[in-house]
Amino acid sequence: MVPWSHPWCRAGAAAAAGALPCLAFPAPGLWWFAYVALVPWMLLLRSAPSGRRAALEGWWGGAGFVVAVHHWLLPSLHVFLVPLAALLGALWIPWALLVRELLGGAWAAGRASAALVLVPAGWLLCELARSWQGLGGPWGLLGASQWQVPPALRLASVGGVWLLSLLVVAVNCAVVMLVAVPGARAPAVAGLAGCAVLTGAVWLWLPRPEVSGSLRVAVVQPGMVAPGPAGAERRFEAGEQLTRGLAGQRVDLVVWGESSVGEDLAARPDLAARLAALSARVGAPLLVNVDAPGPDRTGIRKAAVLVGPGGPTGDRYDKMRLVPFGEYVPARALLGWATSVGKAAGEDRVRGSAPVVMDLPGGVRVGPLVCFESAFPDMSRHLAREGADVLVVQSATSSFQGSWAPAQHASLAALRAAETGRTVVHATLTGVSEVHGPSGGRIGPALPTSARGAQAYEVPLARGKTLYVRFGNWPAGAALAALAAYCALRGARSIVLRKPAPEPSAPPARTTRG
Repeated sequence: MVPWSHPWCRAGAAAAAGALPCLAFPAPGLWWFAYVALVPWMLLLRSAPSGRRAALEGWWGGAGFVVAVHHWLLPSLHVFLVPLAALLGALWIPWALLVRELLGGAWAAGRASAALVLVPAGWLLCELARSWQGLGGPWGLLGASQWQVPPALRLASVGGVWLLSLLVVAVNCAVVMLVAVPGARAPAVAGLAGCAVLTGAVWLWLPRPEVSGSLRVAVVQPGMVAPGPAGAERRFEAGEQLTRGLAGQRVDLVVWGESSVGEDLAARPDLAARLAALSARVGAPLLVNVDAPGPDRTGIRKAAVLVGPGGPTGDRYDKMRLVPFGEYVPARALLGWATSVGKAAGEDRVRGSAPVVMDLPGGVRVGPLVCFESAFPDMSRHLAREGADVLVVQSATSSFQGSWAPAQHASLAALRAAETGRTVVHATLTGVSEVHGPSGGRIGPALPTSARGAQAYEVPLARGKTLYVRFGNWPAGAALAALAAYCALRGARSIVLRKPAPEPSAPPARTTRG
């Protein structure tokens, strides 16, 4: 029988422990589990017999986390998900070394406070690194598991999802100290109390977004259509039919999902005319999404296009941040083989160049995002700073029906709403479509993946700027400063320890005179 201490047993345990936090995200949605989900992994890391072993177990755990949170990508990426998880898993190595150093070994005074600050800071550093679009983007940030917790959403308005990640990891760290470090129980309790006091203070005293009006927005969800060459036309016809049913309901904006129009409107004036007729019929502009080669025919673009009774208004936003492998293949010359083992993009989409804020009749301003872009907190923050009154996300997760992906994607709307103090309308082709108000709470009924229909929502318009919109990702700056100070202190201490002690001076020689 292989002993528990065998490296391969510990590696397997690390991968399993790293996968546990996935249960805090939708669809399981066990948000409370996030506050203890890291404990088994951290207990394993603190008991690692060497730094090398801790690094390996951090790597295995990180890979397990990536596979578990992104397991729904398997039908698209197939075996390519494994090397991708191995690459991203290496980002957790510095955090694993911090856990072993600050929570393992003989306990010393002062380490508890350092651990409660530096272990969460190390985790946030990992999240920042993997949030780069080239590494897949910020999907599955630990703080995003708190999307349905009102006090947590209020904290997001202060420091974004980043502050929530720091809080969740700090609680996990305190629980580890309570369980495994008897000498650190008092500071651990103090740390838990500090997290509770911070959350309560923000909840009680931070002003709520000030509502200054409303907008009636309709979301059109055509549902699944039969695939094939005529699929785009069938989807368009389904959206057209559902939109006609909105006539007489007094709506101010109608939103279609991502890829709802399969031809460029300049190349297909007949489609533009049909959309213009729909706009005139319902008495509101339509925000559709075109997935086709652009007017210059230089490549496929995904664009949010505003159409009024007179046709396209000229307001157009081209998607800037594309889905790796889904919409482009990074380093295609090297990784192009991914198209032969999965559903990777056969042709790279063309990126847009700048965000756009669109003006509706009546002066309301809309900030569009396309699909994957709602995972990036900085994009919604930028639109809010540019004056957007409402944020609209056009999405399509039809490739992942029946998985956790639609619910995970829809949950991001709550976080973006709370961070910016702006209502977020999340409109999809096949669900989940829903609306979240300026505080992050859901407005009206969601349209699940089983639904086909059009739903109108009374959307509150808020003004003012949240602390996150004003100051951005300040938790990352604080975390980096704490880690830099720790590294500097360690470096200075090592220099002092290496400095040789002065040699004792020889006693003065005595001389005798004859």
